[in-house]
Amino acid sequence: MGEHRFINPSQPQTLYGATLLCYIDAVFGLLGSRGHAVGLLLAAALAAGGFGIANEKRWGYGLALAAACLQVLILVAVAGLAVLGFPLILTFMFDVLLVALLVHPMSRDYQRIWFR
Repeated sequence: MGEHRFINPSQPQTLYGATLLCYIDAVFGLLGSRGHAVGLLLAAALAAGGFGIANEKRWGYGLALAAACLQVLILVAVAGLAVLGFPLILTFMFDVLLVALLVHPMSRDYQRIWFR
């Protein structure tokens, strides 16, 4: 019987940080979605992606990357240049940080070699 993890401290720090940030983004996405289907789906995708990354699954990495990129695109499409204003810039920074952690060469190389 396989062991499932919620975090994997043996992964590179970029993937470990991305996993934690996926979970944090999912929680805040649930709180801020106000019942909107897109927000709920993004939160679920980020949580599932984080779980997949922690368990070294390729689908988890792909799902987390797709959800993180979609989250950034939706934020920019909805807010436009207002995303650079005070309250939204914090959300924008964390969303871009998640994408950066996932596409970092250390993360990409590790998932390419070790993920199943």
